[in-house]
Amino acid sequence: WSIEEKPDSSILPGSVFNPDDAATAAELNGTDVAVIPSQLGVCENACCWIEQQVRYRAIYFIAETLVIVLRKADVVNNMHEAYSRIDNKSNVPFACFISGPSKTADIEQALVFGAHGAKEVTVILI
Repeated sequence: WSIEEKPDSSILPGSVFNPDDAATAAELNGTDVAVIPSQLGVCENACCWIEQQVRYRAIYFIAETLVIVLRKADVVNNMHEAYSRIDNKSNVPFACFISGPSKTADIEQALVFGAHGAKEVTVILI
C-alpha cells in the first residue's frame, strides 16, 4: 500500500504518518494505531499472514492497536490450506502469522495485555 496523498496537518496534527518516513524503528514507539494489509486469513485460529511491506517490521508489534485489512477471498479454513497458499519463493524480507491481542500471565495469574504485540487487533474484511 502506498500513501497517495498526505492529510492536511492542520486537521490531524501529528496523528497520521507514513511509517516509512521514520529514520529508525525506535521512532515508531508510541504508535497508537497501525493499519496494515494481510494477504491471508485463517478461520481455524483467527490469524492473519502479514508480509513486510514497510521499512521497519517493528510497526507490526509496537503499535498499541492493529487494524488488519483482509479480502474475504483470502480467508481459508485451516493452517493446512494457509501453508499451501504461501509463496515460499517470494522476495519478502519478513513475514509471519499475527493473531491477537497479545497476552501473557505469570505464575500468580496476573494477566498482561500487549506484552508481545498489540493490545487490540481488529480485522476488517473487504
